[in-house]
Amino acid sequence: MKTFMQNPTTVERKWYVVDATNMPLGRLASQVADILTGKNKVIYTPNVDTGDFVVIINSDKVVLTGKKLEQKELHWHTGYVGGLKTIDYKTLMANDSPRAVMQAVKGMLPKNSLGRKQITRLHVYKDENHAHAAQQPELVSLKGVIE
Repeated sequence: MKTFMQNPTTVERKWYVVDATNMPLGRLASQVADILTGKNKVIYTPNVDTGDFVVIINSDKVVLTGKKLEQKELHWHTGYVGGLKTIDYKTLMANDSPRAVMQAVKGMLPKNSLGRKQITRLHVYKDENHAHAAQQPELVSLKGVIE
């Protein structure tokens, strides 16, 4: 029996919609990262980008458990001397929740050119309105919703 290796030209991509209402941020990010990398498919090949497109809606309703809302911080550097910037997640979730979700998913993707290509297929929206209805995305229910 031969081992099947996926060819980049023959990958078929689907569109999925994920509702982030009452989902912990880490659980949401890890499951979306699996869809973006293609690990949910039978044809997964590590060196080929086999992932699908993901649209996350209701990013304002993502939950951070424990004291993460007050204690967790996002750090980045501007590239200039003394350019280390920091923002706490309480402010980030109030002002720019799609960025918080995007950063969480990006941290769970490979740190190479394949991961940079995969993050471009992620679209995050604050509410349930999105601009991808023409692609006819399927609604995916993820595990770990807090009741």
